[in-house]
Amino acid sequence: QVQLVESGGGLVQAGGSLRLSCADSGPTFSNYIMAWFRQAPGKEREFVAAINWSGSSAYYGDSVKDRFTISRDNAKNTVWLQMNSLKPEDTAVYTCAAGQDYSGYSYWGQGTQVTVSS
Repeated sequence: QVQLVESGGGLVQAGGSLRLSCADSGPTFSNYIMAWFRQAPGKEREFVAAINWSGSSAYYGDSVKDRFTISRDNAKNTVWLQMNSLKPEDTAVYTCAAGQDYSGYSYWGQGTQVTVSS
């Protein structure tokens, strides 16, 4: 069973950095593609980044490319999202997800709030 718990959100000034973590307490973490999504108030959920099973390939949404980095450590059952050069428009609830492929994600965390002040 996959159980995802995010941490690391908070309040940061524009231009600052945050690192989000998502830990899975189950035994099958390495079987899943992991991804981060975000949703701002009044907006649809937006794809942020995804990483393959081994961590050798990563994909990013256009709005975060070159600023955010996704990584994972299967020995620690954890995926991270390093966010640099944060902008007020990055303010959202960030949620991690696990899936068997990039087209759909079966498991979701509860989300963590990121607020970027101008």
